[in-house]
Amino acid sequence: MNATDQATTRTRDADTAATAADGGVRHLRLLLGLLMACHPGPTAAVTSLMTALAASAGHDGHRCLQVAAAVLTGQLSVGWCNDAVDARRDREAGRYGKPVVSGAVRASTVGAASLVALALSVPLSLVCGVLAGGVHLVGIGAAWAYNLGVKATRLSWLPYAVGFAALPAFVVLGLPGSPRPAWWLVLAGALLGVGAHLGNVLPDIGSDLARGVRGWPQRLGPARVRLLMPVPLVVASAVIVLGPPGPFGAVGLVALAVAVGTAVSSAAVGRRRVRVPFIAAIVVAMTDVAMLVWRGEALT
Repeated sequence: MNATDQATTRTRDADTAATAADGGVRHLRLLLGLLMACHPGPTAAVTSLMTALAASAGHDGHRCLQVAAAVLTGQLSVGWCNDAVDARRDREAGRYGKPVVSGAVRASTVGAASLVALALSVPLSLVCGVLAGGVHLVGIGAAWAYNLGVKATRLSWLPYAVGFAALPAFVVLGLPGSPRPAWWLVLAGALLGVGAHLGNVLPDIGSDLARGVRGWPQRLGPARVRLLMPVPLVVASAVIVLGPPGPFGAVGLVALAVAVGTAVSSAAVGRRRVRVPFIAAIVVAMTDVAMLVWRGEALT
């Protein structure tokens, strides 16, 4: 091989390496875009909390993994569906932190990922029991209904209530014998869902109204939502503390005090920091789930 051939070979090898490197960067960017589009914080939080609740309720290690897989795929499908459906509104609102708007991933790719995750969630839910899986799929369906249009109606709170109530019910119904979830557990989940809905929508009420999204919180307006949001959160916490039979003890009182203080203070601070109410809703929800884990034997 002469010098010219060697130079040509080196150039071809360099071009091949550069092409492979570019392909790797594109794939990495795509994966990161999909990761951010799934709403990773809420997805990870809900999955881990429901897995902890499953362990506390009496599921063995294998069943806890099944619960985690079902909840994870369901949450992924909901998060990706949300970003795919809202892509146009997000662009109009200039939400460049969204992966689809920033160009990190295409809306069609996110939409396809949501359908794959949804398809996977069906068998993964049903393997936990037909009744339990059916309840979980109803919750996922409610979340999809919210994304696909219910969010712009007076009933925008309902999918959140159904979805949050379905999660702990799914965990309990998956136990041997499919025991009935305690009434207070389902009620607390629904109330937490309503509070989370109010906190999640509050920062975007102005831009939502400008684009014709008139769900329940948008019709109330930001001032009323800030005042109303603590109510379902505090009531949910009280139901969890007072609903189960037996004494609630000092731990329950402390947890209730934390929930009340967090919810009420967020309403006061929320006027200046619009993201605070949603963060407060997450804190209260985590406190409530911690109480549920602590009293896992009382969930049925």
